[in-house]
Amino acid sequence: MPAIGFTAIYAVLRFPNFAIASHMTIGAMAGVLANTELGVPASVALLAAFLAAGIVGVASDMLVLRRLRPSGPLTTAIGAAAMGIVLENIVRFAFGNDPRGFDLPVLRDLRFRIPDLGVLRIGPQQVEAALASLIAMSILFAFLAFTRSGRMMRAVADNPTLAALKGIDAQSVARRVNFVGMGLAGFGGMLIGLDTSVDPVVGARVVLPVFAASVVGGLGSIPGAVAGAFVIGIGEEMSTLVLDPSYRTAVGFLAILLVLTLRPRGLLGERAL
Repeated sequence: MPAIGFTAIYAVLRFPNFAIASHMTIGAMAGVLANTELGVPASVALLAAFLAAGIVGVASDMLVLRRLRPSGPLTTAIGAAAMGIVLENIVRFAFGNDPRGFDLPVLRDLRFRIPDLGVLRIGPQQVEAALASLIAMSILFAFLAFTRSGRMMRAVADNPTLAALKGIDAQSVARRVNFVGMGLAGFGGMLIGLDTSVDPVVGARVVLPVFAASVVGGLGSIPGAVAGAFVIGIGEEMSTLVLDPSYRTAVGFLAILLVLTLRPRGLLGERAL
């Protein structure tokens, strides 16, 4: 989910928004507060995570990043990284540094015995997170294919000059893609928090795999982000068979290095909303 949001923003606005890590944290924190303080189910709290991260994404872009975009993608990317640090520390001051957990029932892992390999354990929460991601991706693809806002975003991603000649308001599209992209980041941040815990750096811990998935799949390609996420996620898990788990993050660096060397456009090209 965060990789899809990251690449969607890149496709339309033409810069890597590294503030996505803090928006993942904001979404996760909004979700855990909705669940534990308001007592809403986790499935409804996912909507709160999406809305909170999306709204903050639009606000941060309008207040700061929009003013930097005329200076070029490098300046804007640096500004986004700085914005991420600011937002992360706002979360620290507002909610503290202690990890927070969701109010969920404890369920027994699903167990599958594999001959000659042992027992495979899958947490029910992981299955539910996968289903939630599939539903969110289906809604996103339907939004891009069948709604006017989605078609506007695709038009700007494909050819911003022609889109402007057709009367498409670039600022309006920027607000929409930031809301959707950062909302997906918050959605993904809460899914991560459901499987672990929520603290001010929950997004920062996984920002490298998110970026690696986007690069491997092809920056600007949403189907590529999905493919890249599978490659990075499975690669990280499989690496633990031969490496110490503390080295699993090296898979992201290695994947970025290989893709930039052998196929700079990624698995599925670029700008293919």
